[in-house]
Amino acid sequence: MKGKILWALPVLLVVAAIGFFGFAPGMAEKSMNKIDGKPLPEIRADALALHKGLTIVDLHSDSLMWSRDLTKRAARGHMDLPRLQDGNVALQVFSSVTKTPKNQNYDSNSADGDNITMLVVAQLQPYRTWHSLLERSLWHAVKLNRAVEHTSGFWKVRSNADVSKLLEARKCDTCTGISNTAYASTTPGKPLGALLSIEGLHDLEGARENLDKLYDAGFRMAGLTHFFDNRLAGSMHGEKKGGLTPFGREIIRAMEDKGMIVDIAHLSHKGVAELLAMAQRPVVSSHGGAQATCDVNRNLTDEEIKGVAATGGIIGIGYWESAVCDTSPQAAAAAMKHVRDLVGIGHVALGSDYDGATTVRFDTAGLVHVTQALIDIGFSESEIRAVMGGNAIRVISEGLKPMAMLSKSPTAQ
Repeated sequence: MKGKILWALPVLLVVAAIGFFGFAPGMAEKSMNKIDGKPLPEIRADALALHKGLTIVDLHSDSLMWSRDLTKRAARGHMDLPRLQDGNVALQVFSSVTKTPKNQNYDSNSADGDNITMLVVAQLQPYRTWHSLLERSLWHAVKLNRAVEHTSGFWKVRSNADVSKLLEARKCDTCTGISNTAYASTTPGKPLGALLSIEGLHDLEGARENLDKLYDAGFRMAGLTHFFDNRLAGSMHGEKKGGLTPFGREIIRAMEDKGMIVDIAHLSHKGVAELLAMAQRPVVSSHGGAQATCDVNRNLTDEEIKGVAATGGIIGIGYWESAVCDTSPQAAAAAMKHVRDLVGIGHVALGSDYDGATTVRFDTAGLVHVTQALIDIGFSESEIRAVMGGNAIRVISEGLKPMAMLSKSPTAQ
C-alpha cells in the first residue's frame, strides 16, 4: 500500500501542476474582469454613424497583466485586438502592473505582500520576473512587442511622429496593404496604436538609471504610485498618504525631460498638489472619476481637476463602479459633463481601466454606448470628438516630445 501511495504522489503532483499552471491564471482573470450583464440601451443609427468616424483613445488598460494572446478574440476579459477594432479604437495605452498589496482596498494598504507574484509564477513568466518588479515591466514590453511583430494590426507608438503616421494610415477606406518605410499592415481593419505606460514607479526599484531602461523598452507614460506608498510618493490608498519625496521629484523632472507623460492616478492628494505645482508639461489622470459625481477617495476633487487643466492636461473617466458610482454609460457621461462644465471640453478623455480587476457594463467593443450617452446628455459632435480621442491625441503628441525639442520649437511656451 505504501508503495502504491508513493507511486501515486508524482502523478498527483503533475495533475496539480497542470491545474495550477494551465487553468488558474484564466480562472483568476474570469473572476476579476467581469461584465455585469445589466441592460444597455439599443444603439441608434445616429450614434453608430458618428462613432464610426471618431478617433478614439483609451488612456488605461491592464491587459498585459494577463496570460492571453491580445491579437486573438478572447472569451474573457474586456479587451483584445479584434474587440478594439470592433470599438473603433485608434490608440490604446497599455499599462504595466507589477505589484498589488494583499487585501487591497481604497482606504489603506501596506507595501508588504504582493498579489502579483503568484500570478507571475502561475503564468510561467520568465524566472527573472519572479523577484524583480523592473523585470516584470520589461516583460510586459516584450509581450506587447511580440504582438506588434506578429500582427500588423498593432503599431508601436513611441514618438509624436508615430502618432501622426498612425492617424494618416487610419484615413484609408479598407486599411489593407498599407505600406511605408516604418510600417506595413495586411490585417483587415484600421491599424491600432499601442503605447506603454506604468502603474506605479515602484518598478524603478529605487534606481534612477532604471527609468532609462524603461524608456528604452518603449514606456512613454507612468504614474508614480499604485495602491501603496513607495519611494517616490504617497498613494491615495497608502498608509501615510504623504507627498513627493526628493527621489520622486527627480524622476518627474527626468520624465518631463525625456518626453514621458506623468500620470497622477492613485497619487495622494498631497502628492497631486505638489506635482501640479512643479509640472512643466501637461499631466494626465489616466483612469478614475470626479468626486463631485462619485465621492470615492481615488477620484479627483474639483481643485485637482482645475490643477490638471491648468497644466493643459486631461482627465480619463472610467466606466466601473468606484469611478462613476455605477457601470452605466450614462454615469460615465455625467462625470465627463462635470469636468467639461468645470474646466472646459479640452480636458475630458477616456480611461477605461479595462482588464484591471474591474466589473463593467460593456467591453471595448461596446464603446459606442459612450458616444450615444454623450449625445443624449447634450454634447455636440465636436465635443464628442474631443472627449473620445481628440484631447488625448493632443496631449500624447506633445507629451512624447523631449524637452529639448520643445525648447527649440518656435511655438513652445
